[in-house]
Amino acid sequence: MSITKEKILDALRHVDDPDLHKDLVTLNMIQNVKIEDKKVTFDLVLTTPACPLKSVMKNDCLAAIHKYVDDSLEIEIKYESVVSTRRKETELLLKGVKNIIAVASGKGGVGKSTVSANLAVALAKTGAKVGLLDADIYGPSVPLMFDLEGQHPDGKEVDGKTKIIPIEKYGIKVLSIGFFVDPSQALIWRGAMATNALNQLINDTEWGDLDYFIIDLPPGTGDIHLTMVQTLPVTGAVIVTTPQEVALADARKAFSMFKTKDINVPVLGLVENMSWFTPAELPENKYYIFGKDGGKNLADESGTALLGQIPLVQSIRESGDNGNPVALDENSPVGKAFMELAQNTAQQVAIRNANLEPTKIVQITT
Repeated sequence: MSITKEKILDALRHVDDPDLHKDLVTLNMIQNVKIEDKKVTFDLVLTTPACPLKSVMKNDCLAAIHKYVDDSLEIEIKYESVVSTRRKETELLLKGVKNIIAVASGKGGVGKSTVSANLAVALAKTGAKVGLLDADIYGPSVPLMFDLEGQHPDGKEVDGKTKIIPIEKYGIKVLSIGFFVDPSQALIWRGAMATNALNQLINDTEWGDLDYFIIDLPPGTGDIHLTMVQTLPVTGAVIVTTPQEVALADARKAFSMFKTKDINVPVLGLVENMSWFTPAELPENKYYIFGKDGGKNLADESGTALLGQIPLVQSIRESGDNGNPVALDENSPVGKAFMELAQNTAQQVAIRNANLEPTKIVQITT
């Protein structure tokens, strides 16, 4: 029996993407099919390099070809990725950015900036192009967490206008208001001054091509949040909380803000930070200092994904203070937790892009 490309594709029509619930051939995820004697090679084109289910799809492809074509075939599958987007090509602002992810929290002190920084690092380690904007105008912490205190971005002329060039660190394009102000001085700005600063960081920066543009928002639900959704078509929001009831009450407000009719930004999921304490000398022990599964229960209550549960361990604090995000060590237990967070976030972005209309810039008239 001769082996043809058509027979291979017909077999792979029996394999569905577990998230998108359509077969891989229809989704155009099978590319460059080649047949040489008893060997078949092809590319499996993923919607993100951080896809957590790629090995599942690969195994399903192998099984389908062996079942429907020939069980003696040698099969080689190569992973490629094209990150999905629903942004319109006609959009001028952040033209090369495929997905804009807002990281928010209802209150301060839940580790939102730590999550933002390590999410960015973990996504970049998968091979994605990532940018991180520290939009916490009053309390910027990204310069410290990336060991960039005292650094100042360069500028260059683009179409007759001077553009800020983000600083690159750990494979991420990073920008923060902290690069432009004295870190020892408090920023005593009215709302209009803060929102103008955010607009400049977005509009006057040459971000280039990015798969994921992560915006670390200030805590709460104020002027900066409204400015962001009025300026950018946000792909989705990630909400950070601890299991503690006080934090959960404020996290519900963050959910409510993004889901209001006027704003209507999809919530990609929730991150439960400080889920349990694990001392270094007892790595198998878990102590639920802030309560157990509060974030998990809120995710279930809200009908949204639980993107990750991040433990409270000393290495996270130390790595943040030293400017070396803990996600850089993807083989450590905490590094693995942040890699899982990155994979789940990328997965939810792909699902959102497959099922929802492009996000529109919010028009708020009241």
